[in-house]
Amino acid sequence: MQISLAELAGHLGAELRGDANLTITGVSTLKDADSGEVAFLANETYRKYLQETSAGAVIVRPEDAEGLTCAAIVTPNPYLAFARTTQLFDNRPKTSDGIHPSAQVAASATVGDECRIGANAVIGENVVLGNRCEIGAGTVIGDHSRLGDDCIMYANVTVYHDVRMGDRVRIHSGTVIGADGFGFAPDKGRWEKIMQLGGVQIGNDVEIGANSCVDRGALGDTLIGDNVIIDNLVQVAHNVELGDGTAMASQAGVAGSTKLGKHCVMAGNAGVAGHLELCDGVFVGPKSVISKSISEPGGYATGTAQMPMNEWRKAATRFRQLDSMARRIQQLEKQLKEQGKD
Repeated sequence: MQISLAELAGHLGAELRGDANLTITGVSTLKDADSGEVAFLANETYRKYLQETSAGAVIVRPEDAEGLTCAAIVTPNPYLAFARTTQLFDNRPKTSDGIHPSAQVAASATVGDECRIGANAVIGENVVLGNRCEIGAGTVIGDHSRLGDDCIMYANVTVYHDVRMGDRVRIHSGTVIGADGFGFAPDKGRWEKIMQLGGVQIGNDVEIGANSCVDRGALGDTLIGDNVIIDNLVQVAHNVELGDGTAMASQAGVAGSTKLGKHCVMAGNAGVAGHLELCDGVFVGPKSVISKSISEPGGYATGTAQMPMNEWRKAATRFRQLDSMARRIQQLEKQLKEQGKD
């Protein structure tokens, strides 16, 4: 891939300062870039490399563009411009054109135009693949599932039956969509399975990392909104709803029938208990456990030092009382001071 600096700036809708005819052949860091590559500055930690970089051009904010020895692409949001630049230089190998001879495609399946289906992939009965979908080697798309246009399923993804996806959904290797939710009824010391009769619905522009699980609903569907991003090793339980623009980092988990609003963020190893509702714009800190519904946007965190469970329960109760206790102590201190003056 090669592009002139003028073409790149035009693609990004950014101001160009420098040689418009410079050919850009790649993207790199400020520290490692050469004269044919473009770098970027979005984090103050790396400012020390800005003046000494060998990059042909640097994507920077207006206030950082003065005094550079190389060309500058000037934009208010360098990180976003960097993301869009990497898309131009995507070097991901693609599945071969057409359907591999070893793939198994049901006669009742509908395969859209320009789809790529890799070796040993299985496309089940009545599956619908939109146009330009890419199904990696060993991936299974279960019966009656439907994918929109431009979806990418990497190698060894498993999509169970009755899963619906929108356009431009990208799912990485090892992930399972539509497995049974964790539903069992106790019966005299044993567990009776509750059949999971719902499905999974995934919106547009969703990306799900490797080895994650999104379970199907028990009765209704598990719902993933538009532009949701899910990291590796994440668990989304049955009948969960994730609002548009929500993000879940690695090892986060949401228990059954919980609803997260739009633009929520769950940091690494955070968890939300079942049958709760979080409003739009909630941030859950790393390793935090949310056990009550949240109606006000903002950041929330939990966590205490390790201790026996009974002691932890007592401490948690007292923790909730700390504010009122502190106020009472202040009142007592004030009274003691007043008595001391008498």
